Amino acid sequence: MSEADRSPYQIVAPDGTARTSRADIGLSDDELRDLLRLMTLTRRLDDECVRLHAEGELAVYPPFSGQEAAQVGSAFALAPDDFVFPSFRELAAAIVRGVNPVTYLEYHRGTWHGGPWDVMAERFGPICVPLATQIVHAVGYALGMKLDERSVATLAYFGDGAASEGDFHEACNWAGVFKAPLVLLCQNNGWAISLPYEEQAASSVSSRADGYGFPGVRVDGNDVLAVWQVTKEAAERARWGKGPTLIEAVTFRMGPHLTNDDPSRYRDEEEVERWRKLDPVERFRRYLLAEGIVTDGDVDALASTAEDFASRIRAGVVATAAPDPEDLFEMVYEGIPLDLTRQQQAMGDA
Repeated sequence: MSEADRSPYQIVAPDGTARTSRADIGLSDDELRDLLRLMTLTRRLDDECVRLHAEGELAVYPPFSGQEAAQVGSAFALAPDDFVFPSFRELAAAIVRGVNPVTYLEYHRGTWHGGPWDVMAERFGPICVPLATQIVHAVGYALGMKLDERSVATLAYFGDGAASEGDFHEACNWAGVFKAPLVLLCQNNGWAISLPYEEQAASSVSSRADGYGFPGVRVDGNDVLAVWQVTKEAAERARWGKGPTLIEAVTFRMGPHLTNDDPSRYRDEEEVERWRKLDPVERFRRYLLAEGIVTDGDVDALASTAEDFASRIRAGVVATAAPDPEDLFEMVYEGIPLDLTRQQQAMGDA
């Protein structure tokens, strides 16, 4: 068994006890409280988005409950100038990076493709649904930063299903050969829609890094501090010109692949219950309470803040109007050709 196939790296145990001292972690108490705040807000918003879909306010939505530590911890570890290429399940990471959740959810409402935020201002790319294509984009951007001699790390999010795509392998090979300043972060949530990971690959995702000539790290994806630490080290390594790192955050998707999916058709409730006991938000909350960094009163106040946050985002989503149909014609060609001009006129006459 390779090192990458061993137990994932961990700082906080599932019961909330620490495996290392606070001094060794490298985060202030305020930063630790901020991590809990972000995890609590995003968990509550994820629940609200599922409800919004059930009410017809979102066309479709990919829940991320259970993956808060993997997303919040990794995004929190990045520097302001670092750039993120997400897949389609990174709402929590987007919030950490400063993207307006209402704007982000325009994609899932069907009012804008990819999200209408300023990707360069937020340093967060558009939502990407095709599996693994964003990893190739990330390699290209990272190489551009290297050629421009800019000390910037690029991070690409993807799932275990994307790690079975050819684009993943091509991106890893290119990144390894040219030592791209890149962090490849796989949220291995155990399922590629209905296919379990053990039917996709014979070894861990992180163990594949050896074949491409760069490090692979396997981390407990439900331990926000462990994810933060390994991502911070990988991003620093990228900025120092040491090349890419592949991180496998071992976690679990508590809900369906999408809100139109029924996971009970392909996985056992016993598996879900086993992972529910490893809840990343509850684990970190227990840790902060045990360390005296937060109180029960702080936790209650944070829950109230999360309710207000979800209500505010709900109101913004529901108020988002349908786009102008003329946009169909304005963003296709530099000059509208005759056939589209006729279609535009026909639409106006309808």
